[in-house]
Amino acid sequence: MNIGLFTETYYPEINGVANSVFMLKTELEEIGHTVYVFTTTTPGAPEYEYNVFRVPSLPCVFITERRVGLFYQPKLASFIKKLNLDLIHTHTEFSLGVFGRIMAKELKLPMVHTYHTIYEDYTHYVTHFKSLDKRAKAFVRIFTKICCNTVEQVIVPTEKVRELLLKYSVFKDISVIPTGVNLKKFNPELYSGEDILKLKKQFGIEPQDKVLLYLGRISREKNIAEIIEAMPEYMGTRNQVKLLIVGGGPEMERLKQYVADINMQKRIIFTGPQPWDNIGLFYQLGDVFVSASQSETQGLTYIEAMAAGLPVVAKKDKCLENILIPGWNGYDFQDRDGLIKGLDTVFFNPNGIPYGENSKNKMKKYSSEEFARNVERVYEEVIQRDAISEQRAAYESKKINHLFHN
Repeated sequence: MNIGLFTETYYPEINGVANSVFMLKTELEEIGHTVYVFTTTTPGAPEYEYNVFRVPSLPCVFITERRVGLFYQPKLASFIKKLNLDLIHTHTEFSLGVFGRIMAKELKLPMVHTYHTIYEDYTHYVTHFKSLDKRAKAFVRIFTKICCNTVEQVIVPTEKVRELLLKYSVFKDISVIPTGVNLKKFNPELYSGEDILKLKKQFGIEPQDKVLLYLGRISREKNIAEIIEAMPEYMGTRNQVKLLIVGGGPEMERLKQYVADINMQKRIIFTGPQPWDNIGLFYQLGDVFVSASQSETQGLTYIEAMAAGLPVVAKKDKCLENILIPGWNGYDFQDRDGLIKGLDTVFFNPNGIPYGENSKNKMKKYSSEEFARNVERVYEEVIQRDAISEQRAAYESKKINHLFHN
């Protein structure tokens, strides 16, 4: 198949959508498909990328780490028309997604859409008053419903998101396909003890320290503040525990200031954004992965952390069903007492449970190869349905012409 992927975020950007699309392109090409990615220009992008085409873009007004591209590029559209695409797969509802929809309509191609982001959790970037936020959330629900009901098939990463779309009155077929992970990249055996110790030293972590790790976007919806605010109580009697926060985002400066205000800069450490190619090593700095986010559609960082052999202590969320098994590969929590209890149980492990090994074993089904095969099956079904629809339409047209001429 010749496949067109349309996305506003792509490698080397570090986020779940960029990673998912990059992984999908890589694995579909391994299977034997030809895959073209249409995305935005972004600082740090490689000078040459095979079958990746970027449109001019600007930082998003509301989420500055994201880019927004132009809605239509006539020159690129002419080029796309010569690619003999079989299917278009959009990964955004906005600029590049609109471009993909226009191309699908002009070329009469079937279209698949992956719904990656629960936008209701992001309306605070646009509104600052509760009354406006309520209206914004209502608009998001309607907008999402329209976007999903105007494609042939919708893909979501978890049952949590499928149920949400059903509440929005999305009636199109919805396939639940968890985004895969390149398990090899996070294999602990890839990284030497020397490299791990060297990186720990860079951030003031001693070999005997126990490290709580958060890795991801530092933003309000990720709720990192809940973890940080529990640390004075937790670390007060646990001298060897440190919290390492890897990533960047709009909340980073505010949280760093809060940490300075409570005089815990040596125990709560911010690394800032790190190159995606080096992320596997950063997971090896942790003993436990921790998160209080409830805005995840899938929570790729949970899967990456488990693939890296880390137990997870996370706030209870539907996206973690069948991933986090409390008492087996980590714990979930609902309040501060639950967080502290979960951390102590995993850190000090009185029952000798192999949490880390259990995490690695659990992640085997989330391989990037399996992800691509599942998406490939959706493509095949959609193309087959589209061909049958075309045949039926041609037959009906032929019948009508026959009636008029006899």
